[in-house]
Order: sequence, then structure tokens, then C-alpha cells
Amino acid sequence: MTEFWLISAPGEKTCQQTWDKIMTVGTLDVLVGLSDELAKLDAFVESVVKKVAQYMADVLEDSRDKVQENLLANGVDLVTYVTRFQWDMAKYPIKQSLKNISEIVSKQVSQIDNDLKARASAYNNLKGNLQNLERKNAGSLLSRSLADIVKKENFVLDSEYLITMLVVVPKTNYADWQHTYETLSEMVVPRSTNLLFEDQDSGLFTVTLFRKAIDDFRLKARENKFTVRDFQYNEEEMKADKEEMTRLSTDKKKQFGPLVRWLKVNFSEAFIAWIHIKALRVFVESVLRYGLPVNFQAMLLQPNKKNMKKLREVLNDLYKHLDSSAAAIIDQSAMDIPGLNLSQQEYYPYVYYKIDCNLLDFK
Repeated sequence: MTEFWLISAPGEKTCQQTWDKIMTVGTLDVLVGLSDELAKLDAFVESVVKKVAQYMADVLEDSRDKVQENLLANGVDLVTYVTRFQWDMAKYPIKQSLKNISEIVSKQVSQIDNDLKARASAYNNLKGNLQNLERKNAGSLLSRSLADIVKKENFVLDSEYLITMLVVVPKTNYADWQHTYETLSEMVVPRSTNLLFEDQDSGLFTVTLFRKAIDDFRLKARENKFTVRDFQYNEEEMKADKEEMTRLSTDKKKQFGPLVRWLKVNFSEAFIAWIHIKALRVFVESVLRYGLPVNFQAMLLQPNKKNMKKLREVLNDLYKHLDSSAAAIIDQSAMDIPGLNLSQQEYYPYVYYKIDCNLLDFK
């Protein structure tokens, strides 16, 4: 840009003091831009913290009561970390500019977010495949896998003429089955039925017949509320299914420990980064609101839920002289103005940021 501004400003005691005062304008200009960036970064880091926490809950499944004891920051619970917060000089050196520190946090948390996506995808695929196999081995006899029920000796195998079929019979129809199965079609081998397995509603029976009678038998069975399962005894296929189940189960157990450890470490890192961003925002916003030289006192309040409204009123009375527009927003937010949602802006005459340590959304 080739435009210049030639200005004159009232002199201070020395030329240097005048110059320093003008230079603060540049500083404030940088902070305005940084304030917007930090607001976006705050929201992003909070979302990653919550994602890691929620995924920890998902991975721990039946041990959800143990989730909270795994969600620590620097080895302590979140409330302790926040209330005893000290700036981490090693992670975020204060000799760096505020912009550089925010970029360090952004890069660090983006990496955690990307790693979480990759690890979650791999573990979820494994878990999903295992659940699909487990579902096949559970549920109704009409649909579940029969591999863990049947044995080789239950079947007539390698016969050119005969075949053993599996039929699901409702428990209320057992007597009908025993009386009618031999006459449902021609060429059924007498006394060839055996009960192999029962669930809550039905039983699985074998029946042996000639291959040429299969279609007729299947049709007549359906008319009598007996369901013929499509099943061919194949030892190699059933062995492969069992081995796949064992492999997936073993892989899941192997990945579980390292994944939980990764989640613990990176939850801590993300949460620590988040609180440092809150500290940066307080600093930047305070300088923008109260001006230079830097002169403000940050403090952490833990309000009692019953007294929140009263505390807001007291703070507003103390500091409303700092910003009359904030007082107007507070007054207007109490009114129900259609289409004007001022109450969600949470703008007050003092600098305010909320830190909610309740990060889990248990359904």
C-alpha cells in the first residue's frame, strides 16, 4: 500500500514519550486482530478437548464411572488445575510474541485433533467389525450364525442323494413338527429329526431328506410356520469365522491400553492449552478494554449456582462505569425482543470468560 498519513500529536514531557504513546496505537491494532483469532482458537481448542473426553468415554464403554479419574491435567483433576493455574514457561515461552504463542497452541491442538481422527477411525473399524460378528452369533435362530451350534455329526455329508436341512420351529409348534415333518413332502427320512439348540422362542431341528424334495419340503414347511434355514455345513468357513472373531477380539484388547494412554496424555495437553488460551484472551482483552500501560488484575471466581444472578448484579454495579454500552446490553437482554438475541453475547463491562470443566455429555 502506498498511502501515508502525516499526523501531529500533542507533545509530552519528552519527544520519546510522545513517540511511545503513538506506538501504542500500533500495539492495540495488533491486539484487535489477535483478539478475533484467539476467540476462534478458544472455540476450536474447547471442541478438541470435548472430543477427546467424549471419545475416552466411548472407549471405556462399561467403565464410564472411571472416565473422570482419567481426565486429568498435569496429573491433577481439572478444578485443581484451573484454580492453581500457573503459566507453563517451558511449553509457551513468554519471550515469544502473543501471536507466536497462539500459533504454537493452534499447531499443537490441530495435531491432536488429526491424530484423534486417525486413531478413532482405526479403532472404530475394528470395534465395528467385531460387533458385526458378535451380532451374527447372537439374536434369533432365524438370522444368527449357526457355526457355534452345529457339529459335523449332525449332518449327512458327501451323499449324492441325501441332504440334512436345519429348520427353526416355534416352541409352541414342537408337537406339530414331530407329527408332520415326515409327511411335509415325499422322500423325508423317517425319525431323522433332532433338536440341536433352543433359544427363548424357537428350537433348531435337523431333518434329512432326498435332494430332489428340497423345494417342495421348503414350501410345505413355510405353510406350517416352520422356517428352513439356508445353511450348508462347511468346516473351513466356520473355522475361518471363529479365527476372525478371535483375531479381532485380540486386536481390540491390544489397541485398548495404548489408546487409553494416548487419550489421557493428549486430553491433558489439550486442556492445558485451552486454559492457556483463556489466559491469553484475558490479557489481550484487558489491554484493549483498559488501555496501556498494562494495569489490570485477573481473578478466578467459582460462583454458587443459586447466587449467580446476584453476583452478576454486584459486579455490574461495581464496574458499569467502565462501559455504558455493556450495561445497556444487560438491561436489554432482560427484555424479550423478537429477533434480537442479545442475551447470548455475554458481554459485560468487565472482561469475562467462562471455563466449564464439565466436558462430558452422557446420554
